[in-house]
Amino acid sequence: MTSTITTPAATAIPSVPLQPLLHDEVAVVAAPTQAWSGRDGALGANPVHGYWTGDQRFVSAVHVAVEGTDVETIAVVPAGAREVVFTGLLRGLDGSGADPDVRLDRRRTVRIDGVGERLRVTDRLRGTDADAAQLAVTVRIAPDAAGMDAVKAGHGAVPVTAETGGQCASWTAGSVRVRLDAPGAEVTLDGEDVVLRWRVDRAHEVELGWDCAVETPDAVVSGVTTPRPFDAPAGVLDDRLRRWLERATDDLDALRLARPEGEFLAAGAPWFFTLFGRDSLWAARFLLPVDTSIAGGTLRVLAALQGTTTDPATAEQPGKVMHELRQASLPVDNDEISLPPLYYGTVDATALWVCLLHDAWRAGLPDAEVEALLPTLERALAWMRDHGDADGDGLLEYVDESGRGLANQGWKDSGDSVQWRDGTLAEGPIALCEVQGYAHEAAVHGADLLDAFGRPGGDDWRAWAARLAERFREAFWVSDDVGRYPAIALDAGKHPVDSATSNIGHLLGTGLLTPDEEAVVAARVVAPDMASGFGVRTLSTTAAGYWPLSYHGGTVWAHDTAIVIAGLTRSDHQDEARVLSEQLLAAAVAFDFRMPELYAGDAATEVARPAPYPAACRPQAWSAAAAFPVWVAMR
Repeated sequence: MTSTITTPAATAIPSVPLQPLLHDEVAVVAAPTQAWSGRDGALGANPVHGYWTGDQRFVSAVHVAVEGTDVETIAVVPAGAREVVFTGLLRGLDGSGADPDVRLDRRRTVRIDGVGERLRVTDRLRGTDADAAQLAVTVRIAPDAAGMDAVKAGHGAVPVTAETGGQCASWTAGSVRVRLDAPGAEVTLDGEDVVLRWRVDRAHEVELGWDCAVETPDAVVSGVTTPRPFDAPAGVLDDRLRRWLERATDDLDALRLARPEGEFLAAGAPWFFTLFGRDSLWAARFLLPVDTSIAGGTLRVLAALQGTTTDPATAEQPGKVMHELRQASLPVDNDEISLPPLYYGTVDATALWVCLLHDAWRAGLPDAEVEALLPTLERALAWMRDHGDADGDGLLEYVDESGRGLANQGWKDSGDSVQWRDGTLAEGPIALCEVQGYAHEAAVHGADLLDAFGRPGGDDWRAWAARLAERFREAFWVSDDVGRYPAIALDAGKHPVDSATSNIGHLLGTGLLTPDEEAVVAARVVAPDMASGFGVRTLSTTAAGYWPLSYHGGTVWAHDTAIVIAGLTRSDHQDEARVLSEQLLAAAVAFDFRMPELYAGDAATEVARPAPYPAACRPQAWSAAAAFPVWVAMR
């Protein structure tokens, strides 16, 4: 008998570049710097690997070799968000017997202005009858100048040539200047690689290392060295929640960035190490039970960038709060979409800015800081009326006028996120349901702020909010076999797009719904078609377009579920809030308490832990900060 060997389809080389997968990679961060590697500590096998600052990679590969032995990794131990230790064995240098004799601990530390690595070889044979052999270590480092957008799109390294002198090397990556120091090493070039070589006498303990320091003269955001203004709550008895809060607090600290007006939280690693309107606002809002300073900084930074003119190319409009800030234009997925460095294409950040200002004031943000932001508040409210409601129907909607921006401009901003129950895509302009809730809350609470500080207009904005609620009630409610619920959106024809989505949970606690309507929504978000057992799915399993690994069509996002939990808490649905809190805690355990951006929506009745979404970012500010609404709900 003969057998035929076939090549599995899985080994086929993709015909087009693909976005790198992240779920098995190790990230160490100190915004705006980050380092990504494999679990063995080596950099270069995955396109995302490297040392980064902002949107610029400056090293794409690092490989460590010890003469006479392989390095066999046995452990990866994070020492906080900024540091990790990779432990390996050098069994080629062992003596006789089963016990390992020589180990290598590789400690990687990320700072806001660079990355350093220390190698420590511990040899239990030294000091015995071992001979006087030497230890030879070689490190190959690949200087690089690839941009974040190209790497995310699946493209490779952009090698650059370094200059060497003594025990140093230097190069330029884009506008970033890099200096590498390797004390005690011979530093040479091999092609475009920088090669570090040490040859030292073997001893009980030997330490070697190198450091890459960066200068970023054109950066639009900067790292933070001030003490962390928030801490994990004390006295948390649930060990799962305590560990999640501690890990989240450390990650959030490492994501702090600043502009002249104050500090804020970067959206997340690796792709979003910068200011985002919606993401930074939600993360700051989640933190309010323990800190108002990040909220104050975020509000001031966004106020300084508030729109002043009308520009379809950037989506800027007077009073509008921006979407994201970059050092340069950002191609998205392909050359057909390109976001300008300062981009305003978001329909919800303006209302969310007002909501955060009110909530931060209630949480204790000093009156003087709040009062200074009231002109920004008035302009933001006016944007909702004059520009957010472009067609004057009493609802906020969006459309990309440039043809090169984001087609969908709510938090679910992928191209297929707004779809009918049969799976067909809705046509814009789109009026999202949750945006109406944010706008209603912003109008009512904005009116409260105006009243409290003796400024006119409060009654007008309450009347505006009442009309919005009436229009919503007339237009959005639909039903399926499970029951009634608000549609995700109205399409261009003002027809309710009838898929059941997590967006409806964002309406809770905004004041847009009546108590009876909130009870209906509260019941639906914990129903089996919506709640996976690890959080709320972005799309109900009853929808034709549902897929547990669809970015916005069936996965679970921690921040999304946390918003729902916060709304349940505010609307006095504590039982449902605790149900979803337990589900997020189960997911946090599964992901070692560093909650990723999103994960699969498979049911907990079918799987013991959720599958990772392999391209999910982590750490991410609003996913980490999701621990705090859970803490509030569980108290």
